[in-house]
Amino acid sequence: MQAFFRSTHPRNYKLRTTNYKLSRLPTPDSRLPTYYICLMDYFKRLLHLLKIEKEEDKVSYQQLIENQSVNDRRENGMTWYPVAIKDTELGHGDYLSVEVERTTHTDIIHQFRFGMSVALFSNHDPRHDRIEGTVTYISGNRMKFSLRTDELPEWSRNGKLGLDVVFDANSYSEMENALKQAPLIAEKHEEGLLVRILTGEKKPGFHPKLEAHVLQPYLQQLNSTQQLAVEKIIAANELAIVHGPPGTGKTTTLVQAIKCLVQQEHEQVLVVAPSNAAVDLLTEKLSDEGLNVVRVGNPARVSERLMSMTLDNKIASHPSAKEIRRLKKQASEYRDMAQKYKRNFGKEEREQRKALFNEARNINKEVERTEQYIIDDTLAKAQVITATLVGANHYTVRNRKYKTVVIDEAGQALEPACWIPILKAKKLVMAGDHFQLPPTIKSDEAAKEGLANTLLEKAVALHPEALVLLEEQYRMHETIMGFSSREFYEGRLQAHPSVARRLLLENDQPLIFIDTAGCGFEEKWEGTSISNPEEAGFLLKQLLQLMENLQQQNHLSNHLSIGVISPYKHQVELLRHTVMEDSEWENYREYITVNTIDSFQGQERDAIFISMTRSNADNNIGFLSEIRRMNVAMTRARKKLVVVGDSATLSQATFYADFITYAQQNNAYISAWELMDW
Repeated sequence: MQAFFRSTHPRNYKLRTTNYKLSRLPTPDSRLPTYYICLMDYFKRLLHLLKIEKEEDKVSYQQLIENQSVNDRRENGMTWYPVAIKDTELGHGDYLSVEVERTTHTDIIHQFRFGMSVALFSNHDPRHDRIEGTVTYISGNRMKFSLRTDELPEWSRNGKLGLDVVFDANSYSEMENALKQAPLIAEKHEEGLLVRILTGEKKPGFHPKLEAHVLQPYLQQLNSTQQLAVEKIIAANELAIVHGPPGTGKTTTLVQAIKCLVQQEHEQVLVVAPSNAAVDLLTEKLSDEGLNVVRVGNPARVSERLMSMTLDNKIASHPSAKEIRRLKKQASEYRDMAQKYKRNFGKEEREQRKALFNEARNINKEVERTEQYIIDDTLAKAQVITATLVGANHYTVRNRKYKTVVIDEAGQALEPACWIPILKAKKLVMAGDHFQLPPTIKSDEAAKEGLANTLLEKAVALHPEALVLLEEQYRMHETIMGFSSREFYEGRLQAHPSVARRLLLENDQPLIFIDTAGCGFEEKWEGTSISNPEEAGFLLKQLLQLMENLQQQNHLSNHLSIGVISPYKHQVELLRHTVMEDSEWENYREYITVNTIDSFQGQERDAIFISMTRSNADNNIGFLSEIRRMNVAMTRARKKLVVVGDSATLSQATFYADFITYAQQNNAYISAWELMDW
């Protein structure tokens, strides 16, 4: 246990021993072993930090939604207003699907995302005339969301309508419950073993791997380190960790390992991830391998093309579903008959009405029993169940246990959320990259006090024997890859021959750092937002020249993709506005995506242009000091990476000074002065 509290990992996971009074947690006493006292304190600590985060999140939401005008909320990306309803239809599971269009202020970057909770409101009385739903589709200025009703409220027909992002309290409740249960489960000899391993009391065990001829079908399409990862997962008794740097085929590796677990060890596997997008990707890939996959969760939280794999869809297509529809129709008829009685009627009519209602209730009970049978039957036949971390406690699967739980994108997962599925498992597989974006945390206090440290980081530090690093990447030119490999992955990454020397144009430079030092491109502040208009204009001029060159050489095609990235939202707005509005970009817009670093996580482009934005006399780089964010930005490019920034400001940080040196060593350094028009 001592190793858990005082790790030799660069991040020190020393836990404070302050007592936090929390209900329903056992009180340490002298009869308990020291480990359990420390363990309870650890989970109390996490609960305390989660409470801080919840309050900060709630306050932020209230400030943005409740205490600001609709115009202010719109500027902060939390509101679409006004919106026009374009279509409604009764969707899957009796949810009403509503399609709206943002009709004005379409250039404002918003925070709406697929799967988020939203509220439709009317400007007549926005506090009371509102109804909540979930985003099912979003593209450009169109959005679809589902409502748990069969028709829109009357007030939606009058006045202007808008959409707000809604605070989600349910996720916090699920995380809190898991943190309260974990120390109790840890005390159980067999059931609590995984908890004790993850908190450093025990070491994970491994058994001999399967015979070569059994494993071979799952390994034949994998490289050597991917094969090692699959073998580690199969051999693990309690814990295996797959560290997947950018482009190394982590998803491919996981899919083959899960397929092997299902087919050779005949077990049902729970696969979870922090985001719906990650869950849906694995759901599709596993289904493509011929596995029976059930995607659990609100049907509004999965994309339409995955609907056939959702639990709700499988329930609707079950052979017994026809009987449910018949019973529901019969119950509805009894209710209609009962409600036809007039207000004033005699004793006989009252008895008849009561009998009809009772019969309808009895039929509904039969419907519930039949539905539960269908759910149990569907889940029992599933080889893989997929869900988000919080969705792992969906009411349909809340009481299910699994031999193996797989957490993908564990580097982006908040630790309290991870404990929700972990408490259902005997064996845990974690996959991700703790050197890319960490989980999003609203509270600086909670982050600094330890909530930003992920369970993946801690497990890597505690149990290196359970870890396999995927070392061959299939995305980047070797020069683009080289700096990230050296800084984050001990220089162990190798570029596959198919991508190692792949270029955007013949004899092109795969990496360029353009130094704007001395050009007078000073950053500008607007409130708390930072931009650098001169740097934005300069970067876009370089990109425009590249696009014209590609066009001249007939390299513009449907497959070409260019990303323009900045860490700063306001800089992104400037860049995007120019690309979308200026006529000189008309022929090139379809190839270009402009967004923040966080929005590019998990994506890749043929070429990436990064506007570093910061340039000031104080050499202040702000949150650019979060170098994991820059690791994401620099590893999105396949064939060409162009970074534009002020070396005088950036080089005060060792990471950026080293990057500039790396660029110089690879003949990739250019002063902006050389490219200026005089």
